[in-house]
Amino acid sequence: MDLSTESAVPAFTRLRLFLALSRTLHGGLDMAAPFLAALIWLGGFPSLSVGLIGAGTVFAGYTAVYALNDLLGYRLDRDKLRLQLGEDAEGLSYLDAALMRHPLAQGALSFTEALAWTVFWAFLAIIGAWMLNPLCVVVFAGASLLEALYCLLFKVTPLRTLVNGAVKTAGPLAAVLAVDPSPSPGLLALLLGCLLLWEVGGQNIPADWSDLETDRTLAARTIPVVFGTRVAARISLASLAAALLASLILFAVSPLAAPWWLIALIGGIGSFLLIAPAHRLLLNARVEDAMHLFNRASLWPLSLLLAGLLGVLVSGISL
Repeated sequence: MDLSTESAVPAFTRLRLFLALSRTLHGGLDMAAPFLAALIWLGGFPSLSVGLIGAGTVFAGYTAVYALNDLLGYRLDRDKLRLQLGEDAEGLSYLDAALMRHPLAQGALSFTEALAWTVFWAFLAIIGAWMLNPLCVVVFAGASLLEALYCLLFKVTPLRTLVNGAVKTAGPLAAVLAVDPSPSPGLLALLLGCLLLWEVGGQNIPADWSDLETDRTLAARTIPVVFGTRVAARISLASLAAALLASLILFAVSPLAAPWWLIALIGGIGSFLLIAPAHRLLLNARVEDAMHLFNRASLWPLSLLLAGLLGVLVSGISL
């Protein structure tokens, strides 16, 4: 009994490292976006087969793309960690935590292990995407190429944030194509624009803000480095305000046909998760405020999904 327990501990620890490579805790929140897209598009639930295949494909795709980011940027991540933590960066007691930041860059995983993990999940994502709609394979391939481009533009242009925003819209785009091969361009643009603005203002800018000093040392071209923190905070607040407005319109005009009380609820949640922390960042311009914004904004897709589920549930009861 003791022997089996001891042998299980290292295996579970290794699994945590792979999950950290794919940032599964954060990625799990982002995975709400494709489910949200399908729910809004249909005004209800897809068929059981599409739902099950879609769920597995979403997990595989997000797991692969997040891991790909660390694979492509592991040298840069290693340089950042050394600047932030000194020569002891590779000797951190990372096993004390359930997950860790950039396990590949810290040497906790080998490049071969990380590559095998990424290829495995990418293979499953491609199979699932093909079963849903062959165009979904094209979307997945495009997202992977854009992720590579995003990493390459680190020292080139702050517009790389738009590339990252496009990557984040790939999952929702594939979800729409899985349930509607010929989607309405206008409604699709509204959906993807809403999520792109959320990514720029609530994820990319505050994340880059937290690495501001190291990014300056490494000659990065991020929005906080190029334009300064005050302008970055304004861009973040404006982007999130536009994302919130777009989400309210989206829920009103989509097949979900959200009632006024649900739209008001979404407005209140958005003000709490997006607008309030973005305004605090604008006022104080502190790193901790940037991370507070990042953490709260990460809950936005899941919050919209829960709001959509509530709308479908209430609609079903009323019928």
